[in-house]
Amino acid sequence: MPKPIVHLVCNAHLDPVWQWEWEEGASEAISTFRTAADLCEEFGGFIFNHNEVILYKWVEAYEPTLFKRIQRLVKEGKWHIMGGWYLQPDCNMPSGEGFVRQILVGREYFKSKFNKRPTTAINFDPFGHTRGLVQILSKSGYDSYIHCRPNKYEDPQKEDNYIWIGYDGSEIICTRPPLFYNSPLGKAGEKLNKHISETPEIGVSMMLWGLGNHGGGPSRKDIRDVDKIIKKEKNWDIRHSTPEAHFEDLNKKKDKLIRWEKDMNPWAVGCYTTMILVKQGFRKLENEMFMVEKMASAAASQGLMKYPHDQFKEAEEDLLWTAFHDVLPGSSTEPVEQHTINKVGHGLEILGKIRAHAFFCLANGQAKAKLETFPIFVFNPHPWEIEILVTAEFNLPDIIMCKDTFWLPTLKQNGKNIPIQAERPHSNMPMDWRKRVCFKAKLKPGIMNRYDIQLTRIPIRPTFSLKVKNNEMRIKHKNIDWSINSKTGLISHLKVNGKNLLEKNAFKALIIADNPDPWGMTVDRFDKVLGHFRLLSKTKSAEFSGVSVKKLNAIRIIEDGPVRTVVEIVYGYKDSFLVLTWKLPKVGTEIELETRVYWNEKDKILKLAIPTKLKDPAYHGEVAYGQDTLSSTGQEAVAQKWSAAVSKKDDIAISMINNGTYGSSFEKGEMRISLLRSPAYTAHPIQDWPIVPNDSFRPRIDQGERVFKFWFNAGSAKDRLKALPREALVHNEVPMTQ
Repeated sequence: MPKPIVHLVCNAHLDPVWQWEWEEGASEAISTFRTAADLCEEFGGFIFNHNEVILYKWVEAYEPTLFKRIQRLVKEGKWHIMGGWYLQPDCNMPSGEGFVRQILVGREYFKSKFNKRPTTAINFDPFGHTRGLVQILSKSGYDSYIHCRPNKYEDPQKEDNYIWIGYDGSEIICTRPPLFYNSPLGKAGEKLNKHISETPEIGVSMMLWGLGNHGGGPSRKDIRDVDKIIKKEKNWDIRHSTPEAHFEDLNKKKDKLIRWEKDMNPWAVGCYTTMILVKQGFRKLENEMFMVEKMASAAASQGLMKYPHDQFKEAEEDLLWTAFHDVLPGSSTEPVEQHTINKVGHGLEILGKIRAHAFFCLANGQAKAKLETFPIFVFNPHPWEIEILVTAEFNLPDIIMCKDTFWLPTLKQNGKNIPIQAERPHSNMPMDWRKRVCFKAKLKPGIMNRYDIQLTRIPIRPTFSLKVKNNEMRIKHKNIDWSINSKTGLISHLKVNGKNLLEKNAFKALIIADNPDPWGMTVDRFDKVLGHFRLLSKTKSAEFSGVSVKKLNAIRIIEDGPVRTVVEIVYGYKDSFLVLTWKLPKVGTEIELETRVYWNEKDKILKLAIPTKLKDPAYHGEVAYGQDTLSSTGQEAVAQKWSAAVSKKDDIAISMINNGTYGSSFEKGEMRISLLRSPAYTAHPIQDWPIVPNDSFRPRIDQGERVFKFWFNAGSAKDRLKALPREALVHNEVPMTQ
């Protein structure tokens, strides 16, 4: 009978940032790699394994002599390049393309520096894993995967070795090391003895070991203790090894492994919402990267500009950094948060310059504008025709210092009038000089689209008002019928093409109990309601807005024209405020909602509740390169650009597209969008110790002003689910307008 095999994979888990900043991470990487190199040279048979491009790049830059030693050790088989990614990202929130970039950049680096191409992917530390990873890994040349979370006690999948099945039928073999990824200093021998006693019946297992969480790796005592056990255990085949060697043996037992066709979630559900500025920044940088690449490709392919490879590469590394699993989930310290926001800004600045260059190149050669017309150019980066709402600003040739006249825009295309309206510009200058216009446009794919706007002078700017009848304010357009209660500020009904979709009191902003833990390690849901935002009184609303009580209501129309009606509502909760701005189309069914929060709470989560009238609905959401059915039990769920409540009985889907909101929950037909949390920075539950010291002021995450955008729509279930991916892409990769 063959001996059971134990593959010892020594590593040194080191987060580039977490409770420390990147300079400390770089210092620890150099120290850890130097120690590991010494031990590789000292102990015959010992193999050190490590991953993550960013750590190797620091060593290459700051201690090149050590880097050359590592290159030699890799050639000799004493140092193993494992994983092969840029870093260990969050494994739920990046897009499919975002994961591919982690692999491509990592593969390119390790190939060029070490001539290595790992076939086992590793994400030891991330907080759950989307099923979309399977096909990404398989089609990227990986045949196996190692992860540690969620563990068997936290997840329905109880086996530590299994075959993971992707949405497209792709397969990879996975191992979840039962004793986690590190070992305390000097305790590797004890961990090995424990591991041997728990080795699975299939007779092939892997043990990760080495001091980690702040680097460190192996010690001489650890290696000696492990080697003693290797020599002593005659009935075991215990070896210093690599992930690839482990899976080569495990693959021989493939017929004994279970097959898993779901994701590996949830764990740390608070991370779907915590540190929303980082999440929104990541989404914006991700969208901008992909959109600007399309613009630059279009311009370069026409010979209008040189493709800026180096600039894109620099911005791409900012994106890959921001995806790190203690950055994007919001589980790092305040200095790391600020550094990440700076990283996002740096990437956006680079991409902004490329975008402008490409845009002006693509707009070159346009005909001169006619007298008293204002041309608006819109570049559609998508390879299909799209219909979107275009908003643009421009200046009149001269300042007109007159309070009693207003310039109204008109627009014709191919001899036909296109509905257009003027709206308040970003500027607060009192004269009618800076113009903002809004119109619906059909944009041809991959080219510059032009619209020439003319202005007509009218006596006075239009004013707007909402009529109240039986405490209801109702707006009825061609395809939607929307009503709000004037006493509560909550939505009474929303009818789309005659079908009433929502229960009364919809879009209530709920205050829900939470705790200081940014991960949400000890929970899988947030559902204990403490209160909700309430409509502000005239007096309080006036104080908030800075205008006289006579001129103000907490519910008011701020724009109205042939394109849309815009309604603004102001709410309060204790010392926090909320502004909901509804943008209701005159034609069409898509409603935009801007949510602006001034948040001053702690240990609470803010959710927007949307109770639907759907019968037996399921909850769907976008994941990496796919869509999945999410929990309908009130458990916190993670999705990307969209989610939807879908009823087969009613043949209706109510969809929500977002621009950087990942967390939500769904139960009994009610969707609850998770807007923000207010935990403490890196507050980690440990036994019964206090999570946060209470002897001084401790700053909280996401206090202050935060802004969210959503686009709601409804229609037949099949049509909605088919249209959503493209619609969500267009709202995220927004065509450039100038």
